[in-house]
Amino acid sequence: MNHRFLSIVGLAAAMAFTGGCSANKAVIDTTTGNGATAEAVALPADTVPADSVPVWAPKKHAFNPSRTRTQDLLHTKLRVSFNWEKQYLNGIAELTLKPYFYPQDTLVLDAKGMDIHSVSLLKGQNSTPLKYDYDGKKLAINLGKTYTRTEEYTVEIDYTAKPNELEAGGSDAITSDKGLYFINPLGAEPNKPRQIWTQGETEANSAWFPTIDAPNERTTQEIYITVDQKYMTLSNGEFIYSRQNVDGTRTDYWKQDLPHAPYLAMMAIGEYAVVKDKWRDKEVNYYVEPEFKGTAKKIFGNTPEMMEFFSKKLGVVYPWSKYSQIVVRDYVSGAMENTSASIFMEALQLNERELLDKDWDGIIAHELFHQWFGDYVTTESWANLPLNEAFANYSEYLWAEHKVGADEAAYLQMDELSQYLDEAETKREPIIRYHYKDREDMFDSHSYAKGGRVLHMLRKLVGDEAWWASLNRYLTQNKYSDVEVAELRIAFEDVTGMDLMWFFDQWFMQAGHPELKVEDSYQNGQLRLQVTQIQDTAYAPVYRLPLQVAVWAGGKKTVHPIVIDKAQQTFTFNVPTEPQLVLFDAEQQLLGVVNHDKSEAELLFQYKNANQLGPKLEALVSLEEKLQKPEVLQMYQAALKDDYWRVRSAAISSLTNLKAEQAGAVEATIRQMALQDKEGAVRSEAVLALAGWNGEKYKPVFEQAMKDSSYLAAAAGILAYAGTGAADTKQRLAAFEKEKNEDIVLALASYYALQGGPEKYNWFINHIKGASGSELYYLLQSFGAYLASNSQTNTPEAIALLGDFAKNNSAYYVRAAAYQALMVMSDKAEVQQLLEEIRQKEKDERLLQLYGS
Repeated sequence: MNHRFLSIVGLAAAMAFTGGCSANKAVIDTTTGNGATAEAVALPADTVPADSVPVWAPKKHAFNPSRTRTQDLLHTKLRVSFNWEKQYLNGIAELTLKPYFYPQDTLVLDAKGMDIHSVSLLKGQNSTPLKYDYDGKKLAINLGKTYTRTEEYTVEIDYTAKPNELEAGGSDAITSDKGLYFINPLGAEPNKPRQIWTQGETEANSAWFPTIDAPNERTTQEIYITVDQKYMTLSNGEFIYSRQNVDGTRTDYWKQDLPHAPYLAMMAIGEYAVVKDKWRDKEVNYYVEPEFKGTAKKIFGNTPEMMEFFSKKLGVVYPWSKYSQIVVRDYVSGAMENTSASIFMEALQLNERELLDKDWDGIIAHELFHQWFGDYVTTESWANLPLNEAFANYSEYLWAEHKVGADEAAYLQMDELSQYLDEAETKREPIIRYHYKDREDMFDSHSYAKGGRVLHMLRKLVGDEAWWASLNRYLTQNKYSDVEVAELRIAFEDVTGMDLMWFFDQWFMQAGHPELKVEDSYQNGQLRLQVTQIQDTAYAPVYRLPLQVAVWAGGKKTVHPIVIDKAQQTFTFNVPTEPQLVLFDAEQQLLGVVNHDKSEAELLFQYKNANQLGPKLEALVSLEEKLQKPEVLQMYQAALKDDYWRVRSAAISSLTNLKAEQAGAVEATIRQMALQDKEGAVRSEAVLALAGWNGEKYKPVFEQAMKDSSYLAAAAGILAYAGTGAADTKQRLAAFEKEKNEDIVLALASYYALQGGPEKYNWFINHIKGASGSELYYLLQSFGAYLASNSQTNTPEAIALLGDFAKNNSAYYVRAAAYQALMVMSDKAEVQQLLEEIRQKEKDERLLQLYGS
C-alpha cells in the first residue's frame, strides 16, 4: 500500500501559493574510516519531571495480538453480480475450511453489513441448510457436527453486500473502509467513467464477501464476475474464460491457485484499454482509461525491467502467474498491492506533456516489491506492518539507485528522513508496535519512512552480499506464510553469523531516534571527536551506532569506522595536519538528528569535495545568509551548473534571498536556465526567481515560459506574468482555461481568487466538480478567497457544493478546505445552520478541534 495521497504537483502548488516549504530537519554527513580510539565518559541518567511528558511520548494502548486461528480457510470461490442503482453486490460464497488444530463445531466469519439469505453445508451435489447467528459484523455458523483438523468441509453463503450502508470509517492512509466502491453508478457525472473496484486492506474485504479477514490467514481463490458486455474485469491470478449469458451479460472467471491473505483479494470493473506487455513468459498488462492508451507504456513501461531487477537481486523469481496494474477513479489511497493485480490512483494517468515533468516509478516499484514483501510473505498482524511497508518503501530507493543514480536515491532517503522527523514532532512509537489504538494508525511515517531508513542501515551494517542473501533466506523459508519481525532477524543472523538482537531491539522495538551533538578539535597531530547522545533517554535508548567518519587533511581523504555506544564518547585520530573537513556519518546512512557545527571554510570545502547530495545541500542551506561573500556566491554559481537537477533547483531557491540589486552576478545565468535548463522543474524555479527580482524586466521570459512544453514551467510563467500586473493578463490567461492539467488549473485559480471577478464563477465550479485529491484541496482554498472577494457569487449552488464536500468527501483535508470556504459566507443564516450540521456529522478529531467542537 502506498498512501502518499498528495501529489508532487499539488505539493509544489502549495509551496508556490503559500510561500511555505519544509526543510530537512537534519543533514547527515557520511564517509568511512580506520584507526580510531574511543574513550567513554559516563553521564548521569536523564530525568524528566513527572508532570513534563513530551507531546510525542508513546501513548498507552491495549495490546493487539495476531488473530487466533481456530479455523484454516483453504479455498474461496465467489460468484458475484451487481446492482448499480442500489450499489449492492449479490454474491454466493463457497468456503472450504478445516479446524486449525483443535476440534470445532462452529465457524465464525467476518461479514460486515450484509443481508444473509441462506447458509448451507455442501457435500458433492448435496446441500444441507445450517443454522447461524448474524449481528451485522460476525456470522457464526453452527456446523452441525464437530470437525477435527484432518476433516475439510465447505459452506455456501448466499448474501447481498451493501457497502454504502456501513458506518463510515477510514484513516489518513486509507480514507474509507467500506471495501467495495461504485464510481458514478448511475452515470450522472458526464466526465467520469462508471467503475466498480475493491480495497481490502486492512480488513475491509469482509464488506463484500464473508471470510476470515485477518492477515495471518491464507486462501486460494476463484471469482466468477458477471457484468454488462461493455465492461472489462480484473482480478487476482489467471483469466480462465468468459461466458456469454442469455440475459446479455457476461461472466468472467479468474482463478488463483497460490494462497494469499484475504485482504489481498480484488476486483476492478470498468471500460478500459488494456495495453499488453510481457516479462519472461508472464503477462504484464496495464489497464488505463482509453484516453491514456497511447501513454500507458510510458507510465508503466519500466515494470518488466523492475521485475527482472528484483527477481535477480532477491534470488526469488516473481512468484505469481501474471502482473497487472490498473488505474481507478476516486481511489481511497495511493495504491494497493493486491496479489498479481495492483490498483493505482488516477493521478498516474499522464498525457505526453505531463510525462515531461514527472514519472511514477517510485509508487510502481513500491507495489511491485510488495508482491514479495506483503503478498508472498505476509505480516502475521498489523503490529508487524513494517515487514510489508518498510520493504516496499525501501524498494523505491533500490530502484532509483539502480535506474537513476546515487543522487536521486540519496534524495529519496533525505525525504524519508524528513517525513519521519516531521511526524516525530508529535508522535514517537516503536516501528513494530503491538500497543496501538486502531490498526489504521500503523499506516504512518514510522512504518513507511522510518522503516525504510532502518532497513538501509541494516543493509549498510551487514554489507550488500549478506543483505541480499538474508532476504532470499527470509523469503524462501517463509513463502506463502505469515511472519513476525523475529523471523526477519533470524534470517539475517543465520546468514551472517551475527547476533543482531541489539539492532532489532533499538530500531524496531523501541521508540524515538538518536539526537547527536558532534564537536571536533585538533591539536598536536590528533583530531579529537566528541559525540554526545542528547535524546531523552526516558523515552529512547542510548543507541549503538556503527558508522564512519571521513577526514580530509592536506587534500587527502581518510575514512575511520567508529562505534558509538555510550551517552558520551570521545574518539581520537592521528591526522598529520589540521583537517580541512570532518564529515560525520560518511555514508549518509544514519536515521537521526546530527548537530555538527562547521565553519564557512569547512562548508565551502564540503560542497566541492564531499561529492554527495546531503553534504552539498547542507552547504547550500547553511550559507544562505552569506550570499554577499564572493567565495560563497561562487559556490552557488557552481551549484547552478550541477549535473543533478535538484541541486540546481536548491541553488536557485537559496539565491532568491538576494535582493534585486544584489542578483546581478547570477541573474543572467538564471534567465538562461528559465529558458533552457533541461529540467522543467528547474525552469519553473528560475522563472519564479526572476519574477521576485524584477517582473517587468523579464516579461518576455514569462511570455516564453507560458509556451513551455513543461506544464510546471508554463504554470510558473502564468504566475510570473500575472505578477507583473500587465493590462492583458486576463486575456492571456483565458487561453489556458480549457487546460485540465493540475499545475495550470491551480496557477489560474491562485490568480482568479483575487482578480477573477464574477465572470470566473462557472470556471471555478466546473473545475471543482471535476477535481479530486490535492487538486480539489487547493482549488477549494482558492475558491474560498474568490467567494470572499465576490460576494455576489455566494449562491445556493456554491453553498450546496461546498456543504456536500464538507460532509461527505472521504479525505479529511478536503472536508476541512470546504468547511473553511463556507466560513467566508457564515453571515448567512443558512450557512450557519449548514456549518452546525457539518460539525455534528464530523467524527475526525483533528477537524472537530479545528471547528471548535
